[in-house]
Amino acid sequence: MKKIMIKWNEVSLVKRILIGLVLGVVLALTVPKGANWIAIFGDLFVGALKAIAPVLVFVLVIHAISNHKKGNKTNMKSVIILYAVGTFLAGLVGVVASFIFPVSLTLTSGAEDLTPPSGIMEVLEKLLFNIVDNPVNALLSANYIGILTWAILFGIALRSATGTTKNMLENFSNAISIIVKWVINFAPIGIMGLVFDAIVTSGLTALLGYGKLLLVLLGCMIFVALVVNPLIVFINIRENPYPLVFTCLRESGITAFFTRSSAANIPVNMRLCEKLNLDKNTYSISIPLGGTINMAGAAITISVLTLAAVHTLNIEIDIFTAVILIVLAAISAAGASGVAGGSLLLIPLACSLFGISNDVAMQVVAIGFIIGVLQDSCETALNSSTDVLFTATAEYAEKRKLKVNH
Repeated sequence: MKKIMIKWNEVSLVKRILIGLVLGVVLALTVPKGANWIAIFGDLFVGALKAIAPVLVFVLVIHAISNHKKGNKTNMKSVIILYAVGTFLAGLVGVVASFIFPVSLTLTSGAEDLTPPSGIMEVLEKLLFNIVDNPVNALLSANYIGILTWAILFGIALRSATGTTKNMLENFSNAISIIVKWVINFAPIGIMGLVFDAIVTSGLTALLGYGKLLLVLLGCMIFVALVVNPLIVFINIRENPYPLVFTCLRESGITAFFTRSSAANIPVNMRLCEKLNLDKNTYSISIPLGGTINMAGAAITISVLTLAAVHTLNIEIDIFTAVILIVLAAISAAGASGVAGGSLLLIPLACSLFGISNDVAMQVVAIGFIIGVLQDSCETALNSSTDVLFTATAEYAEKRKLKVNH
């Protein structure tokens, strides 16, 4: 048994995850529905990732900042600019695609119990209050903006600490990183459970009625992942971007697709950054920050579903309003993490630009939840894999500048 486990662990993680995926599909199609215990493996895997992620971020950021020496440069400014540009361009792609391939919806009900934000100020206010959240509560509720804020403050305060204290922080950081590796090794079994649960409980029949809408949404996300993002990377590093793009999609996007949680994918992204030999001082901050503000997939979802409502109601839209929608989608997407329901609950806010009533907008939100099996999975995969992509791009671009200067 021990030899089998050693051989299994020698296989690359991506191949093991693909084996788990295939097993999940086979079991869902062959095992009776009474075998719902298989789905528990998926819940346990996502639960473990979500549990370790806040502690991982908190300790890694404190350790990185407390050990940061003056003169050591990080690439955070470049990373944040890349996040902003990527999210804005994703919103632009969503708007352009919605004009080229207009979608009309058969509006239903089903989202009456949800409460969307009343305006952009409410989204920003929620974001600001998350920053000053109680640090213990921030850890318990996985509020990453709050966790980052307090971790940065603790890190700065501990820069003058003794060597013994810093060694202790390093030991904690290393211990948590080891635990993360243990958890990620269970990814194949977790993915098997998640795939089994998705097919048994939802199936794919519910999605067929919204085929065109899904094609536009997923088409936009694929276009951003395979055209827009590589173009951004190429402009910065002046090398073939696709090896890096495919590495991020393969090693971060696949797990994010099935966990459907940016928070759960933070440990996976941290491990990938370590594998790419990126600067820990940068990625320990940029990855959890990206999970909060780098939301290209959310910008696409907001713009496409909003314009679907616009086309359904035959509302005329001019270029100026379309540009405002792109900016609103990008800003709202960045603040989506503080709103229950994520990107879908920001659709009524965008719909208000066109005078669409809240009742109608919430029907669009209900459709969003119906197609969420694929839409949310692809959105999370794009958002999360791009966090690593842009973190690596900023570092490679800086190295390229240093080479040119020398």
